[in-house]
Amino acid sequence: MLFFHPLFVMSVMLSLCITQAHAADSEILRPRVPADQLQAVRSIANPLPATAELIARGKTLFEGKAFCRACHGQDGKGLSGDIEPGSLKGPLPRNFTDQEWQKARTDGELFWILQNGSKGTAMATFIPSILTEEEAWQVLLYVRSFGRNLDSPTSKNQP
Repeated sequence: MLFFHPLFVMSVMLSLCITQAHAADSEILRPRVPADQLQAVRSIANPLPATAELIARGKTLFEGKAFCRACHGQDGKGLSGDIEPGSLKGPLPRNFTDQEWQKARTDGELFWILQNGSKGTAMATFIPSILTEEEAWQVLLYVRSFGRNLDSPTSKNQP
């Protein structure tokens, strides 16, 4: 009979958890835009300024007409805690408060997803059937507001 020291067992379990976490992170951070379009899409910037008024409009759309809140939650964290394991097919909705995800995705990529959906997820197309292009940019201003680091000096001056 083999005996493994409890510290050894804990370290193996911890390394498995870290490996699984990195696998999940890499999937979340994987671009959804096809490789042949990615460079062009990444160069697209939100044409709207991040004013308090436009962010508020984006919030109204997020919670209402665009029904983003239904999957991404009021707090933008996705519904991971509210969904029973195995009840959804595919990955859970994105957590918009994830700083790493916010840094990895450009506005152009997010706009592309609103136009084309996200293959392998439940994210459908929203432009033009639900949102106009201008409304989509407003929603993205609001989505970006979830990723602000409130401790950074620059974010205190922003709406």
